[in-house]
Amino acid sequence: MSFTDLGLSTAILEAVEQQGYDTPSPIQAQAIPAVLEGKDVMAAAQTGTGKTAGFTLPILERLSGGAKVKSNHIRTLVLTPTRELAAQVGESVSLYGKNLPLTSAVVFGGVKINPQMQKLRGGVDILVATPGRLMDLHGQKAVKFDQVEVLVLDEADRMLDMGFIRDIKKILALLPKKRQNLMFSATFSDDIRNLAKGLVNNPVEISVSPRNTTAQRVEQWIHPVDKNQKSKLLIKLINDGNWRQVLVFTRTKHGANRLTKSLEAQKISAAAIHGNKSQGARTKALANFKSGEIRVLVATDIAARGLDIEQLPQVVNYELPNVPEDYVHRIGRTGRAGASGHAVSLVMADEFKQLIDIERVIQKHLTREVVKGFEPANPLPKSPAIRAVKAKKPKKPKVEHQDGQRSGEVASGHKPVSKNRRHVGGQQSGQNQNQSDGNTKPSNRHRRPSRASHQAAKPS
Repeated sequence: MSFTDLGLSTAILEAVEQQGYDTPSPIQAQAIPAVLEGKDVMAAAQTGTGKTAGFTLPILERLSGGAKVKSNHIRTLVLTPTRELAAQVGESVSLYGKNLPLTSAVVFGGVKINPQMQKLRGGVDILVATPGRLMDLHGQKAVKFDQVEVLVLDEADRMLDMGFIRDIKKILALLPKKRQNLMFSATFSDDIRNLAKGLVNNPVEISVSPRNTTAQRVEQWIHPVDKNQKSKLLIKLINDGNWRQVLVFTRTKHGANRLTKSLEAQKISAAAIHGNKSQGARTKALANFKSGEIRVLVATDIAARGLDIEQLPQVVNYELPNVPEDYVHRIGRTGRAGASGHAVSLVMADEFKQLIDIERVIQKHLTREVVKGFEPANPLPKSPAIRAVKAKKPKKPKVEHQDGQRSGEVASGHKPVSKNRRHVGGQQSGQNQNQSDGNTKPSNRHRRPSRASHQAAKPS
């Protein structure tokens, strides 16, 4: 199958071809015809498989023949959880719609609101927004919803996790009853299905990845290590492995800043990206990381979704996440769209509970390898047998949130409130536990060269 078989106009096909794509990904092949037919859609796919183009292409096609948008009105609303994801969706709309007489805008917090209000004054066909800033704009009568034909919830589960449920419900109440609804995400949790019951009507449900699984092409292992040795071990891994591009996750914003300083002190170029950084600083750090100007991007879980980095070879969990499903989101940054990748976690004894929770979610034990010279004084206990996962009822967020801020995360960047998260998909579950948990012999795995056999990604 090619994009020419999906019923898209020549103007859109030319834009797709100019981006170097001719074959749709599985999620695109199933979602695009359903959206073009005007049906409601619930679509789940592993991150990096082209979900964004799966809804932007058919929406552009449908809007190209419609009525002219009125002042301060919009025809399609795309809600995203983070600024980065909003910017990337906006870029996709611009790229694939450049040959069409349609207008679009992207709005999110962290930047001045007046330019966004001016952009909306003439009306736009497609508005990509984070919930908080959208409500601010509506409160100032800068955006009206009477003409909305299509609503898209992108990474809807993440929006719930980040505490946007109240804003989402307020927004839904303002929209026309008659509209097309699209929900796109990595997978769908039980919470999302509950939200969908009052949102989508007789939806086409699409899933191209199993639930609660990690990417098939991501090789995963852990290095047991004491807390005070983590930064030294990370530096050794980067230098010995000659890692040129590595995404490192920490639990807190302050932790990300401290680690960045430690890396720079060892002449390893690094930058931090988290909710306390200005939008300009976040955009610059990501651009420098993509270009290779910096080797290490240190991030909190705000970066676990929506970062579009092609052929990222290395992801490091400097600290395990408090919410086990976030582990899957984190390592989903590598091994995308046919590429292979490595995900290594530096785990201390105090993180044993988080490790058990992660292994339970992914339904496999992670191979342990102690690095010579970094043997932990506090050994990591042996993992118990893996039990089947049972869905938990989510806790309600206790605070309001800014765009991109995690549930329950205060300005100092501490533990989230919600413990019901979901995941990206792809790896087989139920693997034998003999892969792992007692293997603590010294290893030189970190000296491996990163794999270079990457294939081209699908449009995203």
